[in-house]
Amino acid sequence: MNCSALEQPRGTARFWLSYDLGLQANYSPLYVWLDKAGAVECGDSAATFLTGKTREQITKELIRAVGRQPGRLYLIGKNAAGKTFGGFIPGGRKRAPWSGFAESTAETDEEE
Repeated sequence: MNCSALEQPRGTARFWLSYDLGLQANYSPLYVWLDKAGAVECGDSAATFLTGKTREQITKELIRAVGRQPGRLYLIGKNAAGKTFGGFIPGGRKRAPWSGFAESTAETDEEE
């Protein structure tokens, strides 16, 4: 199933969740939460789901589900003002694995 193909009933909102709890983490509580939410897999460590809950309600539920495990959850959806918003709940940004792969555009000394 396509990550955007879910029919959206009136009164629901679509959210996407990206998760990385680490290699040693217990993913079971998060997977239980995602299964109860009817989430659809969207690639490695990503899911989408429809809900009538607010972003704040989802955040509280997810934090309760994963507990105090180290890791990162990134929730994307519309906020109360209707703007698409993404943020970590818990965790934070770290250096991207692709950082430094682009060629440098620094000028070099050339002889004529």
